[in-house]
Amino acid sequence: MLEPLVGDLRPEIPDKLYFRIGEVSRLAGIKPYVLRFWETEFPALGPKKSGKGHRLYRRKDVELVLEIKRLLYDKRYTIEGARKFLDSRNREAPAKPAAATAKVGRKQADLFGSPAPLLEEIRKELTAILQILG
Repeated sequence: MLEPLVGDLRPEIPDKLYFRIGEVSRLAGIKPYVLRFWETEFPALGPKKSGKGHRLYRRKDVELVLEIKRLLYDKRYTIEGARKFLDSRNREAPAKPAAATAKVGRKQADLFGSPAPLLEEIRKELTAILQILG
């Protein structure tokens, strides 16, 4: 069974694609009606709906719910204050993944070296084949 959020400790989020509202409710230690209310107040929190109309939360939605709870309950933000905090954080976020991607690119180049010598060798072989066919 899922453990509720206690104090400042974060619960372990199971490794699965979708969570139903009851699971998210137990993980966060809040009632389902609170989650439904937060969906109206926080635009980033938007679970998908199944064919039968059940709310399906992704892992990032569950993480956002836990962050919203931390801001509202632990940090004592108002709903408007928490919304502004999350909006400002989301505006800053796009710069971070680009930098992370550049670092990964550099690491891959370090691991695999430059492809230029291999491509040059292939080009020479293809040119030789083209001359033979000629």
